[in-house]
Amino acid sequence: MTGYSRDRFPHWRSAGTGCDVRDKVLQRDGKNVKLTGCNVTGGTWVSWYDGTTQTELTKVDIDHMVPLANAWRSGADKWTDEQRSDFANDMERPQLFAVSASSNRSKGDQDPSTWKPPSQDAWCVYAQDWITVKAYYKLTITAKEKDALSAMLKTCA
Repeated sequence: MTGYSRDRFPHWRSAGTGCDVRDKVLQRDGKNVKLTGCNVTGGTWVSWYDGTTQTELTKVDIDHMVPLANAWRSGADKWTDEQRSDFANDMERPQLFAVSASSNRSKGDQDPSTWKPPSQDAWCVYAQDWITVKAYYKLTITAKEKDALSAMLKTCA
């Protein structure tokens, strides 16, 4: 994809007092989180994508709801570096989540037309969060993406 690089989205910036955004997400999403200073050294995380419980940090990733490469294809290629950094570190919208490394890596940079959380219980919230992030950042969606999101929204109670 022309011009794209993860480096164009500076992520895990400082969140103050020696913490970075990654550590803050791990703290927010974990239970019984152990810290050394601000650095997360242990805890328990339930990955809402697949319902698995993780107790090893190496098995936990921080997922960007809308992947960086997808954002690039959807309009972020026109943003400033500061805007891309804001997007990559956004903890105000439903953009960053601690999930199982396996689910995050299977997702990669795919959109909902080609990847859905393995747990159907997650589909409703996943679709709502995807739409919230895309709308806030004025990112485009494809027709296939829209169809997949519509189908996922039908699982909402």
